[in-house]
Amino acid sequence: MPSIGVKLYSVFFKFMLKHRLQSRLQSPENDAVGGGSFGVTSRPQEETAAAANPSFTDGVATKDIHIDPVTSLSVRVFLPDTCLHLPEAPAKSRVGAPNPGSDSNPVLTRRFSYGSSDNVTVSGSNAVVVKRAQNNFADRRSSYGCSIDDANLKFENGNGNYRGYNPVGKNPRRLPVMLQFHGGGFVSGSNDSVANDFFCRRIARLCDVIVLAVGYRLAPENKYPGAFEDGLKVLHWLAKQSNLAECGKSLGGSRGAGVDVRRSEGNWHVADAFGASMVEPWLAAHGDPSRCVLLGVSCGGNIADYVARKSVEAGKLLDPVKVVAQVLMYPFFIGSIPTPSEIKLANSYFYDKAMCILAWKLFLPEEQFNLDHPAANPLVSGREGPPLKQMPPTLTVVAEHDWMRDRAIAYSEALRKVNVDAPVLEYKDAVHEFATLDMLLKTPLAQACAEDIAIWVKKHISLRGHEFSY
Repeated sequence: MPSIGVKLYSVFFKFMLKHRLQSRLQSPENDAVGGGSFGVTSRPQEETAAAANPSFTDGVATKDIHIDPVTSLSVRVFLPDTCLHLPEAPAKSRVGAPNPGSDSNPVLTRRFSYGSSDNVTVSGSNAVVVKRAQNNFADRRSSYGCSIDDANLKFENGNGNYRGYNPVGKNPRRLPVMLQFHGGGFVSGSNDSVANDFFCRRIARLCDVIVLAVGYRLAPENKYPGAFEDGLKVLHWLAKQSNLAECGKSLGGSRGAGVDVRRSEGNWHVADAFGASMVEPWLAAHGDPSRCVLLGVSCGGNIADYVARKSVEAGKLLDPVKVVAQVLMYPFFIGSIPTPSEIKLANSYFYDKAMCILAWKLFLPEEQFNLDHPAANPLVSGREGPPLKQMPPTLTVVAEHDWMRDRAIAYSEALRKVNVDAPVLEYKDAVHEFATLDMLLKTPLAQACAEDIAIWVKKHISLRGHEFSY
């Protein structure tokens, strides 16, 4: 069972959340900041924001980018310092003496896992997989196909802030790109909150990827499909960024119609006819959008699944972006016919079923409110989109004491029935958002979950094929 501290904090958390949701349901305009089409992507009165830091002070540099000033859509970029050098081998394996902050017995932490095409199970074989991966560390160093030459990757003004983009540089290290969608029931949370910042830094380091944390619009100011459209817009923006970077490399110092490629103080950039910078330098220097992963937390899992479906529909129209995998962490699924977990755990910790239904009322337009809405129930009959067999490999993380667990497991089972690699990791004594909630982020359980995600993700982002590049 969860600890006494978790139980007490859950009572306080649910009291405050219920009050906020009810107040927004009665008068949603009270929370509007700017209102209208500008949208709300964060609530300063609820979230403590972490400042962006463009230097590698803790191994990850961050910056904020506003993609659409009309809707306030933004992303926070998390760039690990491994873009400048090859990652170092861990001093100790989780199988032996664990790293500080990791679970002393991670094999027992996970309740069980199933559905993996690699037959990764808890009893013993998990340790074998991790040990094998550690022994093949040399493969990891070459699995991304990169030779490193950072002579042209300079820092700006000597203050340690990483600049990064130089299309004439030699062999910059390319990292996969992960789009991360935060949780909060569509009505709260932000991509730059302290908790989300900490989680994304951890994932960027462990997975060795560039994380783009999406600051999508929140309800009730922005109803469905606002948040879903924002997620898809970021995917299209990523494709545009890659194409602009390639344009900058191929055009050199020439001018094209409406596009000017200039060189200033050793820093190349593509500018439009008005002189506005168009290329994001970190992505241009180090991003590999052909290995794109989606990661959604709670309601962010619903957004990730929508974006994955749309990416399948778009196909080559998104080139060079290719979604190779997605991770759904305790997705915010629901339906009109209750599952056993929805009955047994209806009053579960932090997010009970009654409050989540209230969140869905705030998110869905009044005339569309239905617990079997396609945004809420992934297995509802007649749902638009590609067949399940075309979906990318999908890892699902669920918690033992979460009323949403059964529906997430059912969706994973439906994917496996059509031969999609769709394992499930279920963690015992865990609650909803156990690996992403502020007070639980530094627990051994949260650390073990992030490490397990990294092991699975690296299998699908490796350039050498489907192996653990650890």
